[in-house]
Amino acid sequence: MQTRYESSPKETAGMNTTELRNNFLVETLFSTNQIHLTYSHYDRMILGGIMPTNEVLTLPTYEDLKSTYFLERREMGIINVSGDGKIMVDGQPFSINKLDCLYIGRGAKNITFESVDAENPAKYFVLSAPAHKEYPTQLMTKEAASPAQMGAVETANQRTIYKYIHLDGIKSCQLVMGLTVLQNGSVWNTMPSHTHDRRMEVYCYFDIQQGQGVLHLMGQPQETRHLWVSNHQAIISPPWSIHSGCGTTNYSFIWGMAGENQSFADMDFVSINELR
Repeated sequence: MQTRYESSPKETAGMNTTELRNNFLVETLFSTNQIHLTYSHYDRMILGGIMPTNEVLTLPTYEDLKSTYFLERREMGIINVSGDGKIMVDGQPFSINKLDCLYIGRGAKNITFESVDAENPAKYFVLSAPAHKEYPTQLMTKEAASPAQMGAVETANQRTIYKYIHLDGIKSCQLVMGLTVLQNGSVWNTMPSHTHDRRMEVYCYFDIQQGQGVLHLMGQPQETRHLWVSNHQAIISPPWSIHSGCGTTNYSFIWGMAGENQSFADMDFVSINELR
C-alpha cells in the first residue's frame, strides 16, 4: 500500500508535470491477481483496485493501519467496472456484476474477491474511509441506483448519474460513492466546476477507449493545472481543488468522497468565466 501526503495550494502551484502526477494520479489500479491500494492523507481515504483472475484474493491488513484487520475502524465501498464477480464478506456471498456496488460496514473481518470468468475478470475499484459505527453490508445494482439523466448535447455533457452510497441510498458513516456514464458525443464532466472544502474526492476513470484519454483539470479555480489520464487510472482531488475533465471521446468515471459532510449537493460552484 502506497502513501500519498497532503499538498497545499501553494506547493501545488509550483509543481511540474511529474510532481503533479506523483502526488495526485494513481496510474496502476488493476494487475492480474493483485491488490493495489493507496493511502491518502486527505481525510484518510484509501483507494485502489483488486483484479482476481484465476485466484481468490483475500483483503489483508497492513502495518500502516495499526489494526488487527482492515475494517476494524473503517468502512468500504466497492464498484465493479468489468466482468462478473463474487465477494464473500464473513462467509456471506455477494454476486457483483459490472457497475454494481457493494458497501461493507465497519467490523467485517474476512473479505475475499473472485471472478466468475478468468477470461473476463472482475475489476473492483475500492474506497475506504474511517468509520465510527457499524452500518450493514449492502449490495446495490446499477438498476436500483435511481439513474438520473443530466446535461445536454449542446454542451457536450449528456450523462447518466448513478448514486449508490449517500444520504438517500446505502447508509454509511462518511463515505459517498457513485458513478457517471457519458453518452456518445459527450466529453465534459463536472463543468461548470466546483469545490467542496468539507470533503476530498476521488475520481476513477474507466471505459476509456484504447488510444483515447481524458484531460483532468485540478487546482484552485484561479490557479488550475491539468493531468492526462488513461483508462483505469484514478485522481486524488483535495478539498480546495476543482475536479473536471474533458475526454477525446466519451467515457465513465467513479466518484467517491469522504469528509465531514455527506450531502451530495454540498458544492461551491465556480463560474466558467472565473476559471484561470
